[in-house]
Amino acid sequence: METEIVSEFLPFGRIYKDGRVERLTGTEIIPPSLDARNDVVSKDVVYSPDHNLSVRLFLPHKSTDNKLPLLIYIHGGAWIIESPFSPIYHNYVTEVVKSANCLAVSIQYRRAPEHPIPAAYEDSWSAIQWIFSHADGSGPEEWINEHADFNRVFIGGDSAGANMSHHMAMRASKEKLDPKIKGVAIVHPAFWGTDPVDEHDVQDAETRSGIAEVWEKIASPNSVNGTDDPLFNVVGSDSDFSGLGCEKVLVAVAGKDVFVRQGLGYAAKLEKSGWRGDVEVVVEEEEGHVFHLQNPDSESASRFFKKFVGFITGSSTDVM
Repeated sequence: METEIVSEFLPFGRIYKDGRVERLTGTEIIPPSLDARNDVVSKDVVYSPDHNLSVRLFLPHKSTDNKLPLLIYIHGGAWIIESPFSPIYHNYVTEVVKSANCLAVSIQYRRAPEHPIPAAYEDSWSAIQWIFSHADGSGPEEWINEHADFNRVFIGGDSAGANMSHHMAMRASKEKLDPKIKGVAIVHPAFWGTDPVDEHDVQDAETRSGIAEVWEKIASPNSVNGTDDPLFNVVGSDSDFSGLGCEKVLVAVAGKDVFVRQGLGYAAKLEKSGWRGDVEVVVEEEEGHVFHLQNPDSESASRFFKKFVGFITGSSTDVM
């Protein structure tokens, strides 16, 4: 086996001379289970035979409701690591499904560097189209046909998944997805650009170049404008948010996250855009990037979890 390293993109992985990609984290997998775990059952269903891509479905085991809110989840991981089958995402979505009493569909997408952007975006949209093929109750997957309430559809994601959640909502409007999406949760979004969005944004040249390198050399080497690609530079670009295809948005940021000013800038841009929905911003000043996944038992993670569940159920922040 070829052992010469051509490129190293720590902490994510390495590329070898023979083209092999070694991921250093986010590779562990939990299998689905039709035996209830934490009162939730799960299974994997192929939505793209051409690319051998699946979604993982999560359903409350003892729900008495015939129709449930539908959460479409797009995982993070810098477009490079993790999957719906990773313990960190399987366990988190399980908890959300249990507490929100919802049906969740967690999307697998092709990852860089083997499949550079825009593959992840195209796959996510393909999965959403597949999910919405069930809106009239005649799709290929019985759980979605029987339990999904398409008047209560939410898209959510963290980091790279939050970035893609925004773009999926924009595309839903452009392509007139029907029924319309009710809400989108943008959690610690991976938005970036060549220049800081304000004087409080990251000024350190090494940090900025490090993030740019991941995008330009690994995730999206074909971007003509580098980090100013509108897919990445969502806040600083001249993109129009007024047509965002949902009724409400939850924007969550963490004070010690390098993306915090981008997230706050996103919420401000959305509010000024003429979009007619509701924007709610949640800030945890003393936490870092995706703290709620890294340390789910912390007090701040519990606080955000209640907010996220409440966003889906339409209840107050005191939901348990």
